Amino acid sequence: MTTRETIEAAFRGDLPVEEAAGAVAEAIALLDTGEARLAEPGPDGEWTVNGWLQEAILLHFRLARMAVIEHGPFTYHDKIPLKGVMDGVRVVPPATVRQGAFVEAGAILMPSYVNIGARVGAGTMVDTWATVGSGAQIGRDVHLSGGVGIGGVLEPPGARPVIIGDGAFIGSRAIVVEGVHVEPEAVLGAGVVLTASTAILDVTTPEATEYRGRVPTRAVVIPGTRPKEYPAGTYGIPCALIIGRRTESTDRKTSLNQALRELDVAV
Repeated sequence: MTTRETIEAAFRGDLPVEEAAGAVAEAIALLDTGEARLAEPGPDGEWTVNGWLQEAILLHFRLARMAVIEHGPFTYHDKIPLKGVMDGVRVVPPATVRQGAFVEAGAILMPSYVNIGARVGAGTMVDTWATVGSGAQIGRDVHLSGGVGIGGVLEPPGARPVIIGDGAFIGSRAIVVEGVHVEPEAVLGAGVVLTASTAILDVTTPEATEYRGRVPTRAVVIPGTRPKEYPAGTYGIPCALIIGRRTESTDRKTSLNQALRELDVAV
């Protein structure tokens, strides 16, 4: 059987997990070097999820044993070792990248955390206390501001991870979870919370357009609320508001500065 077939058989229970240990280790190594990725874009912009790699990570958790792990001046008690020096990646201590994640050369990691299966693109800044969850796909030239929480998605296998497109800007303390796709060059203001069920309302036209699970390309988004009736009265429930777009006529940096200045978005 191929590596993929072995992993899928073990995950289904058709093969003892211990007999798939070699295939699992191979899959984790492919993720670690960037030769494979948990989700990948197609030519039409749609993303394909490699569920068998999610299965490999889940099997890896079952196979691995707790151990004392020495890593530089730090000592951990865990199942998964940490990555060491990554070619071309600036790592500011105590930034942590777990084995099985991949960070492209040119990325900058401030004191932050990148979990197994995640991928971080070149030119991206993962700022202080930002977290990149299991399997999350962070594009190139992205800025994850301080305290940003990017959620991890491994189960059920085949579920889409969080995807942050190239050139996106995620403002301080924003949270993106449950497989939400932030498309290229979008801007999330400080404190925006996006789950799979969060209503994302484009309020730039007389009739609001509603999105869920997706922030359109170059959209500028801030936190919002909308009223909902309950037996006890009317209360505001969280939503997100698209209040404008980054312009296409300027480069990303200039466009971003203009968007933030003109739309008064906190970051």
